[in-house]
Amino acid sequence: MTTYKEVVGTAILDYAGDVPNAVEGQVWYNSTGKNFRLSTGVVANAWATGGNLNTARFGPGGVGTYTAALAFGGKGAAGYTVNTEKYNGTAWTEVNNLNTARFGLAGAGTQPAALAFGGGYPSVAITETWNGTNWTEVNDLGTARYNLAGCGTNTAALAFGGGENTIALTEVWNGTNWTEVNDLNTARRQLAGAGTTTAALAFGGAAPAKNETETWNGTNWTEVNNLTTARQYLAGCGTSTAALGFGGNPPATGATEVWNGTNWVEGNDLNTARGNLAAAGTSADALGIGGGQPGIASTELWAEAGGNKTLTS
Repeated sequence: MTTYKEVVGTAILDYAGDVPNAVEGQVWYNSTGKNFRLSTGVVANAWATGGNLNTARFGPGGVGTYTAALAFGGKGAAGYTVNTEKYNGTAWTEVNNLNTARFGLAGAGTQPAALAFGGGYPSVAITETWNGTNWTEVNDLGTARYNLAGCGTNTAALAFGGGENTIALTEVWNGTNWTEVNDLNTARRQLAGAGTTTAALAFGGAAPAKNETETWNGTNWTEVNNLTTARQYLAGCGTSTAALGFGGNPPATGATEVWNGTNWVEGNDLNTARGNLAAAGTSADALGIGGGQPGIASTELWAEAGGNKTLTS
């Protein structure tokens, strides 16, 4: 007969409270609460339903956090839109519009200090800044393009990929002007990005659907380990060492992967499979916004893992 210790690798302890760093399956007697406790292991992140956008759309831009986000532009039932909405962690509220209607645009920054750039169709180079109340046109991208990716802040942003004919071109925004810098190794559009102007990540894209991932060190792009699932029209957020990539098509997928700085690890899928969506937040707490075709209003929340879940008997 095997013993509990042989199976789990730990003895049943008499401990006041919760055992630090308890392993999955470990049981102990909590002398403080006078009960037995069981660690079920780490609780995985999962997607939950959030408040719907007021305007259903695909191809919007998105920035911010999962409790303070901004969604702008895109294409809905009425065509290209200038509509901008902000999220407070529960609901979306309509605010002042972009100056130029477009979809397939990129964003950087936060709510209330954002940057929107590129988009189309046909492709535009237009760049606008958001001050928490209004959008203001500033200097254009050097190269007009749509279905590009972006990251950074409203004063230090990175734009890469995109285009109607697929390009590898990368530009850096210094708060006043865009400057062309070194290209991606793999030209692509419909890709996703995360990070800053000195430490960024580019992943996925087309055409055809790609799984290539590259890191940016402020000077050059370097190829690193690929996404598990090749796809285009996906969304991304986070940093160059802790990113989230989710959704995409074709076909429409809810596949979600977490980047740990070395590899992509599969996580729980979106509840609604879709591409052409926007993202906001981090690899731990994120928003998946809109997407699909002809456009949906659904917002999903990626909830942070809760560590070891403990059951009491």
